[in-house]
Amino acid sequence: MTDQTEPTASILKSRQGPTKAFCVEKLLSRAKGASLAEIVETSGWQPHSARAFMTGLRKKGYELVRECRPSGETCWRIER
Repeated sequence: MTDQTEPTASILKSRQGPTKAFCVEKLLSRAKGASLAEIVETSGWQPHSARAFMTGLRKKGYELVRECRPSGETCWRIER
């Protein structure tokens, strides 16, 4: 017999909203891309985890372009 008070995984997922990975992909998809600081702030990940996520995107076939903003800050964006 199952406990009726336990929500299923699909219900939990729908309550949580967008995932961190989804939010970071959206940041990287912007025309201006995202800096490491923006990714860390949005996701709550450590910098090494954010860099590892970008490596994972490359392995999935995404092309990440590294650019320098006028402020001198390095940013990355997904090339479409």
